[in-house]
This record gives sequence, C-alpha cells and structure tokens, in this order.
Amino acid sequence: MESPCLLAFCLLAPLWAQGINLSQGEAGLPASPLVLYPWRQRAGPSRVKRAWVIPPISVSENHKRIPHLLVQIKSDKQLPGGVIYSIKGPGVDEEPLGIFSIDKFSGKVFLNTMLDREKNDRFRLRAFALDLGGATLEDPTDLEIVVMDQNDNRPLFQQEIFTGHVVEGAVPGTYVLKAEATDADDPDTDNAALRYSILQQGSAGLFSVNETTGEIRTVQVGLDREVVSVYNLTLQVADMSGDGLTTTATAVIYVDDINDNPPEFTKPEFSMEVLENTSGVDIGRLLVHDKDLPGSPNWLARFTILEGDPDGAFAIRTDPHTNDGILSVVKALDHEGRDHFTLTVSVQNQNQLHPSAPQTTRALAMVQVQVQDVNEAPFFHENPRLASVVEGAPPGTELTTFSASDPDTRQPQALSYSLAYDPADWLLLDPRSGRVQTKRELPRRSPFLQGGWYTAVILASDNADPPRTATGTLSIELLEVNDHGPALLPPAGVVCSEPSKGQGLLLSATDEDLPPHAEPFHFRLSPDAPQLARNWSLSQLNATHAVLVVLAPVPAGLHSLPLLLSDSGTPRQERAQLLNVSVCPCDEGGSCQAGTAAASTAGAGLSFGALMVILSSIILLLSLALLAAIRERCHRPPRHEGLLQSSRDDLRDNILAYDEQGGGEEDQGAYDINQLRNPDFFPPPCPRGKQPIRRDAPYSYATPPYPRKLPASPSDIEDFINEGLDAANSDPNAPPYDTALIYDCEGSGSVAGSLSSIVSSLTDGDQDYDYLSEWGPRFRRLADLYGH
Repeated sequence: MESPCLLAFCLLAPLWAQGINLSQGEAGLPASPLVLYPWRQRAGPSRVKRAWVIPPISVSENHKRIPHLLVQIKSDKQLPGGVIYSIKGPGVDEEPLGIFSIDKFSGKVFLNTMLDREKNDRFRLRAFALDLGGATLEDPTDLEIVVMDQNDNRPLFQQEIFTGHVVEGAVPGTYVLKAEATDADDPDTDNAALRYSILQQGSAGLFSVNETTGEIRTVQVGLDREVVSVYNLTLQVADMSGDGLTTTATAVIYVDDINDNPPEFTKPEFSMEVLENTSGVDIGRLLVHDKDLPGSPNWLARFTILEGDPDGAFAIRTDPHTNDGILSVVKALDHEGRDHFTLTVSVQNQNQLHPSAPQTTRALAMVQVQVQDVNEAPFFHENPRLASVVEGAPPGTELTTFSASDPDTRQPQALSYSLAYDPADWLLLDPRSGRVQTKRELPRRSPFLQGGWYTAVILASDNADPPRTATGTLSIELLEVNDHGPALLPPAGVVCSEPSKGQGLLLSATDEDLPPHAEPFHFRLSPDAPQLARNWSLSQLNATHAVLVVLAPVPAGLHSLPLLLSDSGTPRQERAQLLNVSVCPCDEGGSCQAGTAAASTAGAGLSFGALMVILSSIILLLSLALLAAIRERCHRPPRHEGLLQSSRDDLRDNILAYDEQGGGEEDQGAYDINQLRNPDFFPPPCPRGKQPIRRDAPYSYATPPYPRKLPASPSDIEDFINEGLDAANSDPNAPPYDTALIYDCEGSGSVAGSLSSIVSSLTDGDQDYDYLSEWGPRFRRLADLYGH
C-alpha cells in the first residue's frame, strides 16, 4: 500500500520545485482523488472544526505597506507531508485580479495592493485545504475581508452654481433654493457628515442657510429689485460635521419684479403737427419712465386719450421696445373745419399695481396738435353727373352745368374746367363756369353711345402752385324721340287662293326707334279700302307679328293691299304701306301648284313704279359707260412701233428680275409681253393724261397726280425723291416692274446746263459691241443693233 503513495510523492516533487501553485486550478493533480486516495474518501459530511472557521478580517483602505499579512489559515488535519492551501474569489481569480494571495504551504493570506473603499468595501473569498494528493482535507470555508473607510474624499456640491428666485418685498423666512452636496466616504461615519454655511453674501445679510439641509431662506425685509436685482452668495460644505474637508459653490438669487412703480410722463405737455387730409401716419411720441423691469407687463405702458378727440381721429399705441406712446392720425383732418386739437392723455401699466406699491393717481399729459393747411384738390358735389337730351337736339343745346368746389376756403383760388375725354367731339365746355352745351346734333346711331348713354370726362383745376385737379364723369342720356313709323317686313308674300288651304302670310315690322317707341306694333287694313275686308283678314299674332289670311276665294295673281302700321310710342307714329300679295292655287298640302307659282310670283314684291325705276337706272348706267369708252378712245395717243415689234424671237425668258424674289424664267404672270410690243405702252416725255392701267396692279391703288410739285428748297430733295419712288411703286398706270420706270417728268426749260457739255473720253462711236455676238443667242439681237 505504501508503494503507490511513494510513487505519487516522487511524481509531484518536481512540480513543487518549479513553484506551481496548485491552488489556481491544480492542473497537475489527477482528475479524481478517489483514484489516488480511495481509502481517504469519506462517505458522509464531516463536522467543520473551530480552527477552520475564519472570522471577518478588517483592513484600512489606502494601506501603503505592501504586501501586508492579513491572516493565516490552518487545518487541524495535518498529515505527514503537509497541507496545500488555496483561496478563490474576487481579488484572486476574479476581477479585480491580483489583490490577494496565499502561501500554499503556510496558509498566510497577503494584501498585494492598496484598497479603495469607495470602489470595493468588502471581499468574500473561499479557502480550500488539500493534501498532497489533491484530496480535500476540509470543506471550503468563507474568508471575508472588510475595507475600513478613511476620510479621503471631499464633499461635492451637485452643481457649481445654484440659481433661485425671490420676489422683491418678500417676508422673512421665504424659501429661495436648496443647495445639495454629496460625500463618497462611508455615510455611517463622520467622514460623510456634512454641514452647510454661507461664506459671503454682501453687507445686507438678507439670506441664511440651514446647515444640515442646505435650504436658503430670507431672514429680513428689504428686497428691492430697483435697488439690487441679483445677489451672489458663496456657499461652503464640510464633512466631519463641519471640521473636515470643504468645498465651495455659488448661489445666484434673482429678485423678481412686482409692479410697485407706476409709469410717469417725462414732461407734462407735448406739441405735434400734422398735415390735413392725411391718415394712417404717426405724428409724434409721448415719452414715459417706469422703474420696473423693462419688457415685463409691470413696465409696459398703456395710453388712453381722455379728452379732446370726440370723433376718434387719433389713436395711440405703445412701442414695446421703448415704452413710448406713439400718437397717430386714423381719420383725415380738415384744416378749414378745425386747425387745432388739445388732447388729454393718461398712462398706466398693463398690470395692476401691487398692493405694496404707494397708491397714486394716473399720470396725465396734454398734447397740442396743430393741423397744417395744404392745397386740396377741388371736388364735384355730384359725381358722376347725369344729364339728358332728346335726340335731334340742335347744336348749342345746354345740357348741364358741371361745376366743382374748392375746399381751400381760406385760400383765394379760381377753378377752370376742361374736357379730358369727349370721344365724339360733341360737347362745348365753358372753362370758367363748367356749363356744357352740344356742339352738333347727336345722332342716335353712334358707336360712342353705350345703351343710349354718352360718357365724357371733365377736369376741374385750381390755380395753385402746383395745381390740383379733380376728375368728374358726365353721363348724358340721349332720349329717344318717336320720329319713325314701323316698316313692313316682308313687303311681299304668297298666299293660297282658297281659305281652306295654307296658313296665311306671316307679317312683321321693324322700327328705327327704340323702346318704348317701337313694339308692340299694330297691323290693320287701310280704312280707305273697305272692300278688302270682304276677302282679307289681318289678325294680331303677338307684339311684332300679324297673320294675313283670305276669307273667300281670291283670283290668282298679284294683289296690292294697302296696310296701316303703327307703333306704341308717344306720339304714335303710323305709316301706310302697300303689301304685294301673290295669290296662287294650292294643292292639299298648302303649296302653290307647279306652273302657277312662277307666273304668280313673277311680279311679286315689285310694283310697276319700282320696275320702271330699275329699268331707268340700267339705261342710265349703260349710257355713262358708253360715253366713258368714247372719251377714252378719243384721247388715246398715236401708236408707235414697239421696240420689239420686229423681233421674231419671244424674249420673255431673256428678261430676268434679279432683284425680285419671284419672277425669272418661271414667272409668266408678272408682266405681259404684249405690253412691250405695244407702242402705246411708252408714254410721251411728259404724260398729259391718264396712263394705261397695269394688269398686275391692285385696283385699290389710286393714280398719283401728274405733274408733281417741285421741292421748294434743296433740303426737300430727299423727301421729293422718296415720294416719287412711292408714287411709282403704287401707280397702277406705271409700266411693269421689269421695264423702265418713269419716276417723274422733269419738264422743260431747266436752269441746269446740258449734260452734253461734260467732256467724256469715250463716245458711242468708241464702243465696240461685236463681242456681244460671242455671248450666245440671247445677246445676238443686241450685237446686230449696236455692232459695226
């Protein structure tokens, strides 16, 4: 039995020599002590003896002698070969590591570093006792290490600056704020016993602090914000009941304002000026002074106009930045009506005065406002002015007197009148009195009448500097006069010869007059022909129409019925008119039968007198046309042989209008080649009559006058040339644009010398035109005419 034990001891001895700590995991021992020492394993729990129970161990924080022996643990079971001790827990094999260690053979526990109670106030470890074979000799026991506190932390205020508020005039004992501090030391010791105090608060001594709670309260009266608005207190807190470490902080106490000072005017009277006829403008400021906090409701002023403004022409508001009263005019003032105002104004705060404030009356001030006179524009009492005139009134008819008034009664000024808008030029205006008359008869049918009304604009101006002007509108109603009778429409028609067929002839009428001098119209057969009533009946259909029907069979043909048409005007106008009725036999459907309709309607609507007038007009027009043709023939100038008469070639394609967008070889309508072959086309040097009309010229162009008037001075030459060019371009009698144009006749007897007097180095005889034959067939004719 001793051989295995000896063998195990021999195997473990080298490991102990190398310093391996079997308490930190014991990696070299067998996994189960039952294998090594089966005879040492106990079947049941054993009683822990007193020597193995370890009481709590106390150690002071910040202990500087390191390493420091804390305790030595021993097991009562000492076997030959010794016992191996180990410890586990926070500070050994758990965080924080390396604080404690144990000598595995002696059981001494050492402190390896300084402790901080504020981080760890105690450590709970487990102690183990093993034999050399790794078998448990004792049950694990608790090892508690308590860290003792030292006063190594100063007390700290929770904030560096404490802020509080207290109203001015507060009674003693009023709570202001609470200063709080903490100490990291043990709260159960004097190391954390805190005491508060005020080191400095000024000479007044208005505040005190509770030394245990830190509450700050007032201790006496005398807080006045207008005297001192902010108090700065220096606070101190100390541990060890006031005898230990100390820390300071600041307490800022604001004195809150109450409305204990009423506003006051800076002076008892203010003077201001304002121009008349102005509104919505500020005219001055009322200055006040208030000792309360600026910008607060206790400081803001409220102004009231008590007297002097019965019409509410003035208003006063408060400037929120300066607390001044701003006086403004809200209604235009009239200097002529009232030139001076005396206002009584009061001022008070928006908030009511505090009961502790002295009771005084509201501050009052007088405001003198002078209204300055300005030149005012005249005005029309009635604008627009309405007038009326009957149509057809003769020129010079007085319409109305449209006069204005000048409000500047204290300034002698004269008014004058002028027409600013008279589109039809119908009116005459007296510039001094404003009397309006007609210049000409006002036609009823005029584009300047809108619904029977004519509108003009009249200006009234004074003679001030600068002058002022008023604008008035004159609306003239042109009254309708019943001066026209109704006209039958249509003047002819067709009816069936039998009463039972057809629906009759529908008649209507028109009237040049307007209502109420027009419809309803009245239709009736002329009483001068009573026999018509036996065969014809005329019945009213509505206000503008009537129906003509036959009462008995009427022979087919043209019948002329005299009718009387009247309107509803005052006085009533009646007109006798002749209705041409074509009577024809009708079929069952009420339509004229074929063959009879053409014969019956051939003369429908035309009387014999009308036919004669038409025939006479036609004969007269034919006679005038014949006379014009004869006169034109007689005044035609003698024919001359055309320049191109002998030409066998049609040179139309040789004439190109290079300066035209159209024309050229494709343009066959811009000119007529027959005109070029016509000798009558070229006029004599000075045209005496009308030129032949161009076929390509618009018919709307007028013939320019010949001869033109010569310019009066050399400076008019440019205008003279431009007028000649425009006349030639628009002259329908001028030659086509691709021929020579005669811009003007220079006349005879010119004061200028002959151009032949100019010496020229070349003459026609010196020119050689034979080279033209080399240019092709288009220039061969010119070579024949001018070549040698």
